[in-house]
Formats: sequence, C-alpha cells, structure tokens
Amino acid sequence: MGDLSGKVAIVTGAGRGLGREEAIQLARQGARVVINDIGIPAAKEAAEEAVAEIKGFGGEAIAVYGDCADTNDAQNLFKTTLEKFGDLNIMVNNAGFCRDKTIFTMSDEEFDSVVRVHLRGHFVNMRNATAYWREKAKAGGPVYGRLISTSSEAMLFGSAGQPNYAAAKAGITAMTMGAAQLMIKYGITCNVIMPRARTDMTNQGATAAMFAKPEEGFDVFSPANVAPLVGYLASPEAGHISGEVFIVWGPRVTVVQRPTIDTHYDNPKGGKWDVADLHQSLSGYFTKDHTPVLDGFSVPPQ
Repeated sequence: MGDLSGKVAIVTGAGRGLGREEAIQLARQGARVVINDIGIPAAKEAAEEAVAEIKGFGGEAIAVYGDCADTNDAQNLFKTTLEKFGDLNIMVNNAGFCRDKTIFTMSDEEFDSVVRVHLRGHFVNMRNATAYWREKAKAGGPVYGRLISTSSEAMLFGSAGQPNYAAAKAGITAMTMGAAQLMIKYGITCNVIMPRARTDMTNQGATAAMFAKPEEGFDVFSPANVAPLVGYLASPEAGHISGEVFIVWGPRVTVVQRPTIDTHYDNPKGGKWDVADLHQSLSGYFTKDHTPVLDGFSVPPQ
C-alpha cells in the first residue's frame, strides 16, 4: 500500500516541522523528494539534515533553497526538480509563518507578509505543478499528479488573533477546491489538510503551552502524526479522492463537510425586503437566546 517508487515530490518548508516529516514519509514510501526551504543559514542546515536522513535509509533527496512565494524562486525549484529527477508527481505546499495580532493592532506589513507566504506561496507552486500536469495530459502521455495544500482550522473558526493567517488559509482552501474541479478531468487530485501539530509557529506565545510535548505517553501534537495522511493522499490508492478537506492530529482524521445552505426565507410580500419584514422573518431563527458563532477550536485530551 502507498507505493510511490519512481514518483517525484516537492515539499515546501521541509527543513523542519510538518514539512520535514512529510518529506521523510514520502521518501519512505519510495518517492524521490525535493526539500524546499528559505535560504537562510538555520533553514539550510535543517534542510541538509533532512536530506541526509532520507539518504541514510536509502532514499533519494535534494535540497533547493528559495522563497516559496517568489515567482522566480518557484520556477527555479520546478526547473531544478525536472533537471534532477525528470518529472514531478506530488506537490505538497507547506511553508509559512505567523505574525499574530488582533485586527485593530495589526500593521500592513504583518498582514501582507503572512498572506504572501501562505496564499501566494501556494499559488505560484500550484500554478507550476498544475500547468505541467495539464500539458503532459494534453500531450497524451501518462500523468500522475497529487496536489496537497496546507490550511488550518483557523479558517473554520476565524481565529481572533490571526486575521492574516485565517484569511490566507481560507484562500488556500478555496483555491485548492477550484484546482480540484479543473484537474480532475486529467486524473489529478487536489486536497487540503488542516493539521494540529507542534511546529515553529506554535512554539511561541500562548500556543506554546497548548502544544507542549508531554513528558510521557503518546505525543498527540507531534508533526509525525500528520505525515501518514499526506503519504496516503499522494498514493495510488487515493486516486479517487479529490476536492476534500481533512483535519488531522494525533490519532484522528476528520473529513470536513463543505459549507451547506441552511434555512432560507422569502419576503412574504414579494419583491424587495424592508427592515421590519427582515426582522419579523429572521428573529424566529436568531432568537434572543441565539449564541454567536465563536472560536470552536478545542484541544483534545492527551
């Protein structure tokens, strides 16, 4: 099960955390892996260590450095992958960082930088991968493509201290759903994961204690718990799964239902509503006891 022998995978932000575990998982399943990370000393050192670990158990891997959201760097990543391994079959977009603040204290730079690395970082690499797979399919050759995007439950619950991050993750999900609709006719799958895991982004501020490693017992928030789902979605066995969103942490995988239409109201008088009629109709649904939708994120018991 899950044999990826001969397949080629790119994982962005793969020097540490989730990306590293995902790269190692894919390599253990037989994929040749391109580890992408930003070209700063600490990230380069971590990426080289990940490459060495993969080679240590007989896998194939290289590191390619650059800004995942920069068009030229993304093109270099794609070009280097094809030059080294001759193909691309699996694109895992993972890279990102946080600049957490409430909406009334957040600067333009703090908003733009987070949206850029997450949303644009997914976009430029998705564009390269999907265009490549589409051209291969149109040429009549065999094509194997798996796109896996990384979103967050922050988009579901509107994380109050992360308006930039939550917005970017919502955009990633919507963009991936659109790609899934386009690519399914070529046999390409596109899915989204929402991991709960301890990473560089959670090892700071209020979340550090929440995601702390337990002294003993099962480590619920280890990034290693997320990697098998990525390996499965990248596998031949998941070729019929596309356009789906999954929450994954510890021992649990949750399939997220698409937003659905609830109750609708028609103007009893016909035509344009007025405020009084809207109140009369909607107040039966939104009674005075109605509770506003707030953060639904809850930490599972360890």
